[in-house]
Order: sequence, then C-alpha cells, then structure tokens
Amino acid sequence: MSRLLKEKVNGPRKLRELLSSRDVILAPGAFDALSARLVESAGFEAVYMTGFGTSAGLLGYPDVGLLTMTEMVENARRIVDAVNIPVIADADTGYGNPINVIRTVQEYENVGVAGIHIEDQIFPKKCGHISGKEVVSVDDMVQKIAAAKDVKSRDFLLIARTDAIAVEGLDSALERAKEYYRAGADMLFVEAPESMEQIETISRELKGIPLLFNWAEGGKTPPVSLEDLRRLGFKLIIFPVSTLLSATSAMKSVLDQIRRDGTPLNVMDKLYPFRDFLSFIGLPEVQVLEKRYVTRRE
Repeated sequence: MSRLLKEKVNGPRKLRELLSSRDVILAPGAFDALSARLVESAGFEAVYMTGFGTSAGLLGYPDVGLLTMTEMVENARRIVDAVNIPVIADADTGYGNPINVIRTVQEYENVGVAGIHIEDQIFPKKCGHISGKEVVSVDDMVQKIAAAKDVKSRDFLLIARTDAIAVEGLDSALERAKEYYRAGADMLFVEAPESMEQIETISRELKGIPLLFNWAEGGKTPPVSLEDLRRLGFKLIIFPVSTLLSATSAMKSVLDQIRRDGTPLNVMDKLYPFRDFLSFIGLPEVQVLEKRYVTRRE
C-alpha cells in the first residue's frame, strides 16, 4: 500500500507498547523529514526530533533558544507525517510558564508526536552540552510538569529533563529529577553527565524510574556501550546528531570537490544513485496513484 494512503500508527500508544515490551529503545535523531525517513528505513522503532539539529537545519544557527514553539512543532509535524514510527521530540523549556506549557503539550500532541521532553533551563535555553546554562527554580519546573500532566493524554510520554549537573552539581540534579517524577513526569532525563561514575550514580539513585540516556555525539558525556546502558537500566537512548553531523561531513566533502573541479564529475561515485533516491522518497507510489486518480485529458 502507498505510504500516502497507509493508516498512520498511533504514536503515543505504540511508544507505550514498545516501552513495555523492550528492554531498551534506540531512537536516532532526525532534523527533518528525510533524515526521519532514513531512520525508519534503517529499521529503528522510534525516532527523536533533535532540537539542536532542528535549529541547525532550519536556521543554520546553534541551539541557543532562537526557534519558537510553532517552528519546532511544524518541524515535528513534517517528521511525524514522513514516518510510521513513534516520534519523540525536544520541546525545550516548554516555551514559557505553566500556561505556555499547556499549549506546548497540546500543540505537539495535535501533530501526532508520541512524547516530548521539557527541561529546567531558563529561556532562552542552550544546548545541554555547551557552557553558560542556567536553571529555573525547582518549584517553577514542578509547576510546568504538573501543568503538562494535567492536559496530556494518557499515553503521551512526558519526559522531564534537568540540566542542573553543569550548574548545581550532580546531587542537585538528582534531587530535582526525583521532584519532577513526583510531579508527574513519566520518564527522567538527567542531561550531560561527565563521567561513567556519574552515569552509574544516576542509574543507582533513580533506580525503578524510566530513564532516558542522551548519547550526545562529541558532547560532554563519554561514549558508553549499549551493553553498559542496558545493564544500568536506561530505557530510552537517543543519538541526537549522528544524522546531522554525518550529512554535514558528506555535503562539505562533496562541495569542496565540486568547487575544486567545477563540476560534480569526480564525486558521482560518492552520491546516492539518483534513481534509487527517487524510489526511496516515494516516486513509484506517486506514479501508481497518478494512474489511479489523475483524469486524462482528451
């Protein structure tokens, strides 16, 4: 059946099914619809809409709070429409006070996102792996989580992220995370641990609570094997920028070669075959539908 006609998966419900039936879920990051399609095509069961990648892809700027909620939601909508697997999305700080958070949750749910994470940074926020972050009070974040819990649907996954390690230390981050869970978060995301010891402490101190691990490629958190993350009990692992960084590397290499040579002649062997690409993005499906629905003129 054509992807355009296929019934869409219920993202929140499917994600809950995966959480209950898998020991760990891997969700690579996507910054646009095409990268999301590639994640799905590779066989992953969920995809993560990266805020860092969205900012880079839409604006060409770093993740420093320049994108609005509506811009983020619109990118999420395109990604949801492009795939038939659950989409987990970055929702930054919720874009304001608890009333703003209510609208944020509703907007993300309305476009079919399966779950979001909201962080306790002040706005404008920064990427969790760059310096200069500041956090709101625990009470402020607790009210945001409570507001989100009050309006979200039952299956929609609410992930509470704390960036407090870099600002107040690990102990404070853990206490914040516990408060956020008590306030109604479904999963906790302690951002940017800087050592394996910190990662193990997070796992131990938050044992029994669903945990997200941000495998931030090149960030402050050290590389960790899947076996170790499984042993430590992390439930959801995101790889936010592998697609973005690999695409940037490949495009830069090809463009440098074209600039040197004046044509793409010497990079053709590095390019995804054009006919294969047309097939991947669904041209055969469109052609079948054209034959079914397009009225021929005499």
